Amino acid sequence: MTGSLSDATLAAYLAEIAGRLLLDVRASALFSPKALGKAGDQTANQFLCHALREQRPDDGLLSEEEKDNAERLSKSRVWIVDPVDGTREYGEERADWAVHVGLTINGRPAIGAVALPGLNGGVVLRSDDPLPLPPAPEQLRMVVSRTRPAKEAVAVAEAIDAELVPMGSAGAKAMAIILGQADIYLHSGGQYEWDSMAPVAVALAHGLHCSRIDGSPLVYNRQDVYLPDLLICRPEHAQRVLDIVAGL
Repeated sequence: MTGSLSDATLAAYLAEIAGRLLLDVRASALFSPKALGKAGDQTANQFLCHALREQRPDDGLLSEEEKDNAERLSKSRVWIVDPVDGTREYGEERADWAVHVGLTINGRPAIGAVALPGLNGGVVLRSDDPLPLPPAPEQLRMVVSRTRPAKEAVAVAEAIDAELVPMGSAGAKAMAIILGQADIYLHSGGQYEWDSMAPVAVALAHGLHCSRIDGSPLVYNRQDVYLPDLLICRPEHAQRVLDIVAGL
């Protein structure tokens, strides 16, 4: 692999390989669920961070599993990664976890790849290769946390008579819309930039609406990496959802 790879190809390649490494770690059967999550995080993080520093030495880097380096704030190009999004689901040997590799340029979610290694055969969704969106069903489906559904999401689902679809990681939830498993992802329970940056880049490339739940844009590579809420959905549903949230 050389530095001549495009940013999008590099993101997808790294997400796919990190996913394979995580499956190998999980197949070792050496760990309890909690220890497995920690081992997976460390293994994938080491690979992703070393590879990005080798391939894009002039870019900034922000990872959930690395100590933040304020030097990234002076960079226009910053890679944002989540080595295992959905560590709990990964440790429990579920399928709804993901690997996020994304590039923000001047705060904009420009490039993204989300690997879903737990799905049959593994799937990598990427911003440079958008898929056609499946048609929406008559009754919309809202994907929510399997352990703590956001109250705003539950309220919106009740208002539009949407079916709740519990799921693990943020990346898996966002990609569920592209894969035709859901139509709306509303989150308000607290997240960080690495939870949403790559999924948002992929979702935008597929023509989906992505914003904060007040309708404002999602901005990345900020000093405070807390980014607590987001809405990802088909564009035809966005204004209705935003109006309902504003009225809560």
